[in-house]
Amino acid sequence: MVTIHRLSRAEARRIAVRAQLLTQERSTDLAETVRRLWLVRLEPTSAIAPSADLVLWSRIGAAYDPQDLRDALDEQRLVELRGTVRHPDDLAAHRAEMAIWPGEEPLRDWQERRRDWLLTNDECRRDVLSQLRADGPLPTSELPDTCVQPWRSSGWNNQRNLVMLLGLLVENGEVAVAGRNGRDKLWDLADRVYPDDPVPDLATARRLRAERRLAALGLARAAAAEMPGEPVDVGPIGEPAVVEGVRGRWWVEPGQLDRVAEPLAGRAVLLSPFDRLLYDRKRVAELFEFDYILEMYKPAAQRRWGYYALPILYGDRLVGKLDARFDRDEGELLVHAVHRDEPFDAATRDAVDAEIESLRAWLVQSASTAPRI
Repeated sequence: MVTIHRLSRAEARRIAVRAQLLTQERSTDLAETVRRLWLVRLEPTSAIAPSADLVLWSRIGAAYDPQDLRDALDEQRLVELRGTVRHPDDLAAHRAEMAIWPGEEPLRDWQERRRDWLLTNDECRRDVLSQLRADGPLPTSELPDTCVQPWRSSGWNNQRNLVMLLGLLVENGEVAVAGRNGRDKLWDLADRVYPDDPVPDLATARRLRAERRLAALGLARAAAAEMPGEPVDVGPIGEPAVVEGVRGRWWVEPGQLDRVAEPLAGRAVLLSPFDRLLYDRKRVAELFEFDYILEMYKPAAQRRWGYYALPILYGDRLVGKLDARFDRDEGELLVHAVHRDEPFDAATRDAVDAEIESLRAWLVQSASTAPRI
């Protein structure tokens, strides 16, 4: 008989916080931190700092140097894949999907359009691969655009032929990001960037990715609405559970259940708006009962919390938002407001204030030395 674990909201939150390495015990190794997080999203907005740096600082602390991430990507100790940082050990599970690009039959209309566009521009594809084979890694500006059919879009990618072609060659596993020169991506043949690990069959690869995703999330739904990029559901992986006061079935990483009754050694954490703890907004609302949306796309007059407000975690509760901006010219963190979702007791106030000061010191120390991604 299958045991369905019954969790309180507080237990579910503790599982999520532990899985995301947000307890008092700090991570120390950059590559291992990325491996345990499963992914770190690269996002260029840097009102305070680039999101990837905020995510890693919130786990590692003052010892995290943004240059370490740049060096790890340049040396392929970490790898950039579709706008995220990944551990090389996880690439084989992704390459299984690349091998069947543009996807399993029956293809969707958008998949057929991409396949047909790449076939029409096959000579350009061959030209790019030949140039990379001879001289790679290279930035986009040094690659030939011999496309006979421009990329058509109603958005900002209209006629950005090389950018779109390179993106498709990443999807089909022929090309990879080999590092960066400042903000410019350097491209090379994927076989030179990705480890030469055996690629599992598709079913095994999908199971491995679901297991790794669940380990990083702690608990997730078996099924959820499709989202761009990384899914937030895992299918029937782990142990089944229900959460008190929340509808539906959840799946929990088995190792987390052994610690579910333990008190959480939590701390105050300032989270990037793109932090993986927050990515599934429905889960955030249900488990943390936290109202949040990134407001940088809203007119200033309509913002409640600020352009790039950082959610504030204390222990296993999301308790507020920090509205701040880092002035790089002056080397100063400008704190506009600390929005409290609930009254702060003295311990919460002191911990949050101390974390803001830690952020200030880290920004001043690191911002002048690391190029942005």
